[in-house]
This record gives sequence, structure tokens and C-alpha cells, in this order.
Amino acid sequence: MKYYQTVILAVALLFGAGCNRHLQQFGAGKKAQNVILLIGDGMGLTQMSTAYYYENGTPSFSRFPIIGLHQNKPTDELITDSAAGATAFSTGYKSYNAAIGVDDDTISRETILEMAAKKGLSTGLIATSAITHATPAAFFAHVPFRDQQDEIATQLPSSPVDFFAGGGLQFFHHRKDGRDVLGELKEAGFTVDTTSLNSSELLSISKKYGYLLAPDGLPKMQEGRGDFLPQATQMALDYLSQDKDGFFLMVEGSQIDWGGHNNDADYVIEEVKDFDKAIGVALDFAAKKGNTLVIVTADHETGGMSLSAAEVRMQRDYNHIKPTFSTGGHSATLIPVYAYGPGAWAFAGIYQNNDIFEKMVQGFGWK
Repeated sequence: MKYYQTVILAVALLFGAGCNRHLQQFGAGKKAQNVILLIGDGMGLTQMSTAYYYENGTPSFSRFPIIGLHQNKPTDELITDSAAGATAFSTGYKSYNAAIGVDDDTISRETILEMAAKKGLSTGLIATSAITHATPAAFFAHVPFRDQQDEIATQLPSSPVDFFAGGGLQFFHHRKDGRDVLGELKEAGFTVDTTSLNSSELLSISKKYGYLLAPDGLPKMQEGRGDFLPQATQMALDYLSQDKDGFFLMVEGSQIDWGGHNNDADYVIEEVKDFDKAIGVALDFAAKKGNTLVIVTADHETGGMSLSAAEVRMQRDYNHIKPTFSTGGHSATLIPVYAYGPGAWAFAGIYQNNDIFEKMVQGFGWK
């Protein structure tokens, strides 16, 4: 009897050790020093799937050990917009469509970026839209409506953002009200560049940096934007990782959404491929450091996109794909979430979009 008990105990210990190693791969029991949140605006499962058919090589999405789904219903409608979606991520509060950093009662709520700064971490925001656009704005600004981009811009100089890169120069300089918010950024300690992203420049963690490289959104990939997104991501990581206390970085592939609104499959595909490059940069950093939680998701799906079988001579051709769309707006489909690093295990399953905030807080080990 003792022999069998010994065997059973040995098997249990081996199984437990295997489970522990398995959980350690997903970051169970470890705290993240850094969190990188990458948001593909408008990127549903179909948009993500285009990377597997139109990219050369294996997409970065395949590198994630944990995958979940989130539901993104706002408080006032069945289908979310980017503002309410990003506010749910940034504050942990569901809100109404158009809300930026405020709850359903328009009360300002602390964002995870603001929390990180209070705890001594460095912070960054990157987008291919204007930096005042709905998604990036929801991490540093608090206004009732997303269209208040002039007001959103005035909140950036006093915000705890240390690095930002995107478009939106028109909301800071030569404004209709005559206010020089660009000058206010410089007075707040920012080194601001409105001409180029100098990725070879060595950035000092003792300074702040801002890049406003277009009047509004940046050019789309088909118009020659080039490697802005992966380069800006690498720049931000080189800069922020100098902070021994850690950092929070949000990177948005903004124009996947715009391609969906236009029902333009080529636009969507090229923006997803670009976003996937930025994901690769973040994952390479995390793989080397071992202390970084990387999350990739979207606020919502745009266009009701499908990778349909092409029709040739009135017959379906299962050897050819024709991307199709069912709407010029957003859809209510659940959205995939990908996670890697310490705390990644918490992102498995199906949950609400505002739960992502709590899971990031948990990943940092904050109470």
C-alpha cells in the first residue's frame, strides 16, 4: 500500500511541477514592471486574420501564449465607439459613446497612465491618428465629448505623459482661438519635433519628448507613411526602459478602423501588417527583458469585415479570398485579446472590455 501511495505522490508532484512550469510561461505569480498595451483600432478577428493570408512569414500574433475575448458594449448603446472603448481600457469604467476619460455621469476617472505616473513610472503614447484622437486622448484627457480636440490638446502639457508620437499639430499650433499649446508643451519641459521621427536620436529619461508629425492623422501606409509605428515603438521602448521603476506604453494602430469605415480592404490589410510589425517590436523587447506584460486588442470591429470565398463565373472559388464588408460602421462582435509575459494568464477567457484595466492593474501588482 505504501508503494502505491509513494507512486501516486510522485506522479502528483511531477504533475504539479509541470503545471507550475506551464503557469510560469504565462507569468502566473510574477509582477510586471512594464506594461505595453497595443490597440488595433477597429481590428476584429477578421482584420487580424488578414495577417495570415497577406503577410510574408508568420505574423507576430502567433507568438502569444494567451488569447481571450472581450465584450465592448457601452452604457448607452449596444455598439461602442472608440472613445467609450478606450475609456473602458484606460479607467476601468464603462461609459457612453464619445466619452473621454469620464464615466457615465461625466465624472473624470483616473487612467492607468495617470496611476502609473503617480507610482513613479514613465509613460508613453503612440498613434497613427492625431494624438488628440479618441483612443490616445482617453489615456490622458478628461472631456465629455471626443470632438473637443482643441480642449484635449490643452490638457496634454499638464498631463503625466513623458513621450508621445503621432499627428494632430493643428490642435496645438495656429489654432483658431490663438492659443499656442505647442509653446505650452515646450514650457512644460517637452522637446517637440514637428518635422520627423529621428529614430537614431538618443533620448534622455530626464527629459520629455513629443512628435507631432501631421496636421491631423498621419498618412496611411499606401501613401508612404513607412515604418513610423514600429520605429516610434522602438524609440519609446529605448527611452522608457531607462526608468528603473518601469513604464506604461500605449500604441495604437489607428487607421485599421479608417480602412474599415471606407470598406477598403487594401487599406485595412496594409495597416494590419504595419501594426503587426509594432507588435513584433514590443514582443522582442518583452522576450529580452522578462519583466514586461504585452497586451494586444482592439476597441471594436469596424466594417463587419469577412474573408469571403471569391465568386468566379457565378460559383464560389474556395481557392481565392475576396474581403467583403457588411457595414460602414462598427459591429458588436466580441474582440480578441492577446497577452504575453507576467500576468498574461489573467487575460484568458471571456470578459468585459473594462476588465482589461483591472487585469493590467493586477499585472503590475498594484492593489
